[in-house]
Amino acid sequence: MPLVTSKEMFEKAYAGGYAIGAFNVNNMEIIQGITEAAKELNAPLILQVSSGARKYANHTYLVKLVEAAIIETGLPICLHLDHGDTFELCKSCIDGGFTSVMIDGSHYSFEDNIELTAKVVKYAHDHGVVVEGELGRLAGIEDAVNVSAEDASYTNPAQVQEFVERTGVDSLAIAIGTSHGAYKFKPGQKPQLRFDILEEVGKRLPGFPIVLHGASSVIPEYVETINKYGGNMPDAVGIPEDMLRKAARMAVCKINIDSDLRLAMTAAIRKYFAENPAHFDPRQYLRPARDNIKALVKHKITDVLGCDGKA
Repeated sequence: MPLVTSKEMFEKAYAGGYAIGAFNVNNMEIIQGITEAAKELNAPLILQVSSGARKYANHTYLVKLVEAAIIETGLPICLHLDHGDTFELCKSCIDGGFTSVMIDGSHYSFEDNIELTAKVVKYAHDHGVVVEGELGRLAGIEDAVNVSAEDASYTNPAQVQEFVERTGVDSLAIAIGTSHGAYKFKPGQKPQLRFDILEEVGKRLPGFPIVLHGASSVIPEYVETINKYGGNMPDAVGIPEDMLRKAARMAVCKINIDSDLRLAMTAAIRKYFAENPAHFDPRQYLRPARDNIKALVKHKITDVLGCDGKA
């Protein structure tokens, strides 16, 4: 089975009231953990690569690792560029075998965002690739994304229909209160998602797939383990998983997860070295890291996304 686009995935997800997990990947162990979990649960997958991951691991290596995962699992897998910020980057990924790209023009004016997004859409569609656009700006820091709370802004529902019609995008990332990175909210601060905005967007774009970025829940177990074994992470509050389940039952068809994967992997490695300080074989400490990734992804698929059995 070749790589697929997210088009059919999203059509089924919207109709079924669930979401597809879009998991960020950086190396072989992360890809293995994610895809082994999805195979056991027969879940469709979006594996996404940031510009930072592409620089770190190399475009060709990542594409070939994902192709190997398809051979091993037989699952429908979409390979997606996360937060592409230039036409040139999107073009390179399209030419290099990606089946989906995101062009993030949210830091530009509305008109400039439309112009850039439409340019990417035209090239992508000519090559059979789908495109995700973004309206509104999420706060937080993750890879090349760095938006202060002062610069963040909710999506204006009055703009979404015009944006989609003029750009031709296939899905739309919106800002309703999620945030990039592990430090989304201060301890004691209650996270709130603007479901009123999501509901209004759904009314204005019936049947159209909506995307949530910055949707890791910052699972306390991982933070506690990291700190127990020498870490110094401050208390962090993520997006409550019941809110994500609610969003998945509405118009949200794609939920991005990155920070939780990093925390799961780091917690396993720190624990391993604390218990085995003399060991130096990467296979020994990356195995529990991969197992942690797998367990996390199985939890997300069944308890948050609801896409188990939907491949």
